[in-house]
Amino acid sequence: MLAFSAFVAGSFSLGSMAAPHIAPAALNAARFLLATAALAAVVLARGGIPRRALAAPWRYLLIGGLMSVYFVLMFEGLRTAEPVSMSAVFTLTPVMAAGFGWLLMRQRMSRRIALALAIGGLGALWVIFRADLGALLRFSPGRGEMIFLVGCAAHAIYAPMVPRLNRGEPALVFTLGTMVAGTLVLILWGWRDIVATDWRALPGIVWVTILYTTVAATALSTALIQFAAMRLPSAKVMAYTYLIPSWVILWEIALGRAAPPALVLVGVALSVVALLLLLRDG
Repeated sequence: MLAFSAFVAGSFSLGSMAAPHIAPAALNAARFLLATAALAAVVLARGGIPRRALAAPWRYLLIGGLMSVYFVLMFEGLRTAEPVSMSAVFTLTPVMAAGFGWLLMRQRMSRRIALALAIGGLGALWVIFRADLGALLRFSPGRGEMIFLVGCAAHAIYAPMVPRLNRGEPALVFTLGTMVAGTLVLILWGWRDIVATDWRALPGIVWVTILYTTVAATALSTALIQFAAMRLPSAKVMAYTYLIPSWVILWEIALGRAAPPALVLVGVALSVVALLLLLRDG
């Protein structure tokens, strides 16, 4: 999950640079198609797909659909929202994942976990509203942040659904089924955008983003989160998302873009405190 948080953070920074040049559905259909092909090659090289993994294919369609909603709404939000602010919205996912974890798996949280989620949520809101207490009290987040919040809800449902629907399939095989289903959903959903896109005229940053998100933020991150979801409670799996704003700030600086105001970093610090609380044993 530590690697997951670093990989996902890069997609916020690169995605904000590519978003003005391509429709979200078209970009994500391309990355899912490429990631599925790469993952299929790995699975076939490691022995192929066991027959039992083909049972109840609706499971993959459900989980792949949730991931498709998340990724498309993420890039839609990046059209108008800043990467650090968007990554802060993502840190609200553990709160939602804990709720869905209780509904679907009856996973209960301790007082420490509840406190950590509250601190992390406060830190996320501080960053989302850009350290503007007046904006926080008026509750006036941007359009991009609100669009992405819906996507984060889909991602939060995804975490407890993996152990709920997995029937003993290896993580890579289950991931491949999810990716195949997600690719089909995205192609059907974004067919008009895919056909309307002039792929040969796209600037280089779009292809860099597609390549990065294909390998790091799609295939690897999906495999990592499914591996973790089979071994950790949903709230703890999502805890590492609290590191993403910190990673995004580093990405932004590395790409030569401005760091956020110092006051915004208070919210990032609260997110790190929440992470440490969530990861304590006992």
